[in-house]
Amino acid sequence: MNDSARAAVIGQAVGQAEAVLSRLLAGVLAQTGTRRQDYLALQRLTALGGEASRYAYVSDLGSWLQIDLWGAGELVASLTQAGLLEDSGGMVRFAPPGVALRDEIASSASAVTRTVLAPIDPADLATTIRTLEQVTAGARAVLDGSRQGSPEELTGAGGAR
Repeated sequence: MNDSARAAVIGQAVGQAEAVLSRLLAGVLAQTGTRRQDYLALQRLTALGGEASRYAYVSDLGSWLQIDLWGAGELVASLTQAGLLEDSGGMVRFAPPGVALRDEIASSASAVTRTVLAPIDPADLATTIRTLEQVTAGARAVLDGSRQGSPEELTGAGGAR
């Protein structure tokens, strides 16, 4: 299988998995009355260790959610106003209701995904996770670089220079 065929196959497989898993997540979020963007913002704070400087968190949200810094700041403000986050002294951290919501979503999502993942060999699942982490890192590098050059320059497409 050539590189183009492999890219098409992985693109299709990842796209189909993402679509189905997103629908499952949407059901969990609907049960808790949580907007997807709010959920993603809570996930990013979790990834940052549950606490971060306001600057680091807003910057991270802007990058990961592909929103401008103003929008990211507004998102933090709305989560703070909703009582899910605490924003003081230049630091953002989970408030107790935010921890409870995050844990409720995680528990419900785990119940759903446990059924989906149960028949998959743990070694295969570990390989899939590592592969997807590498694909994500590579794609983010291309996106980050695309802000500084053309796609042809970044991917080497368009022939030798």
